[in-house]
Amino acid sequence: MVSVLQTIDSGHEDLIHGAEIDYYGLNLATCSSDNSIKIFDIKNGGQRLKADLKGHGGPVWQLSWAHPKFGNILASCSYDRKVILWKENNGEWTKYYEYNNHDSSVNSVAFAPSEYGLILACGSSDGTISILTCNTETGMFDVKKITNAHTIGCNALSWCPSSLPDAAFDQRSKQNASTNGIQTQVKRFVSGGCDNTVKIWKEDGDRWVEEHKLEVHSDWIRDVAWAPSIGLPSSRIASCSQDRRVIIWNTDDLSTWTPTILNTFDDVVWNVSWSLTGNILGVSGGDNKISLWKENNDGIWSCISEDAENAKENQRQM
Repeated sequence: MVSVLQTIDSGHEDLIHGAEIDYYGLNLATCSSDNSIKIFDIKNGGQRLKADLKGHGGPVWQLSWAHPKFGNILASCSYDRKVILWKENNGEWTKYYEYNNHDSSVNSVAFAPSEYGLILACGSSDGTISILTCNTETGMFDVKKITNAHTIGCNALSWCPSSLPDAAFDQRSKQNASTNGIQTQVKRFVSGGCDNTVKIWKEDGDRWVEEHKLEVHSDWIRDVAWAPSIGLPSSRIASCSQDRRVIIWNTDDLSTWTPTILNTFDDVVWNVSWSLTGNILGVSGGDNKISLWKENNDGIWSCISEDAENAKENQRQM
């Protein structure tokens, strides 16, 4: 059973669309249809409002924290077509960079693994994906855009882990570039869109190309999540959709992806999120329930926990 550890009164005046905790678990950022972003200090179970950021002219859909090696940096995206990077200096949060080169709502932002540098991917309803790369010495950003990434629009993004999941098991280094004997991996991320497809993109020289198109869902993709690498000889991605299904995509070689339907839920599924060890998947949807799923040794996925309200309802029915 999922239990509530802490409740925070956000003070938002409208729907909350995103809540993200930073790398060290010290700060919580929330965003809302009231066009604002709030940052809370949550050390030692406390709750102190540190910043109320107002820079967007529309609902703020999603947030992403950069790795702390780059400082306290938070990215936000909004219906106003903007992406804003906020940075904390001496306790004060200010606008660090603003990107406004999308023609429609920006629905998703995701920072790349820190090993690649300060890189942010942005998915928009205009059907394009932008990749912003910061030169940390000059503070200047280089922008590459994937046009026609998803028909009608892109809803979600998630980066592939920077470490090869099979590095301890075989020598697939021939597939990747190597510099001075140091193994480097091709940058990849996964996206989901209104064309009902999940797509995997990889960096090829100075451009990004579509590597795979995964087609099983029958309605808009609402979220995608690439599982963290835990040294196992496989990669996996979770996707969820308006079709009420969650699908787990598995591969051993990054070439052939095998889909497994985790479950068909009672309502649209909005979010999927992996545990830090990559073996437990959290699912939330339009039924206002949160469930945790785990795979057994036979490859069968089962629900190991549901929220308290749902658990109580199940008990009443027993």
